[in-house]
Amino acid sequence: MSAPQSTYRDRIVTKLTAAFAPAALDVIDESAQHHGHGGWREGGETHFRVRIAAAALAGLSRVEQHRRINAVLAAELAERVHALAIEATAA
Repeated sequence: MSAPQSTYRDRIVTKLTAAFAPAALDVIDESAQHHGHGGWREGGETHFRVRIAAAALAGLSRVEQHRRINAVLAAELAERVHALAIEATAA
């Protein structure tokens, strides 16, 4: 019996946890809300909202916070994730 395949949500949680050690992290798949829009694919996992609070983001502008998060998730954004809404704060 093979291990269950990791979802993109799982990958996002794992990567953000490793990179930022967040005090709070919520990753929400909002793909169903974008059915029929650009980037949407059957099976979802194309549109996500990330809410993250991490001390590692302290002192950074909102633009720099988003750049760092996008850099950590570059592979996911290149593969399947079409849209990523980010709500970031310093913990």
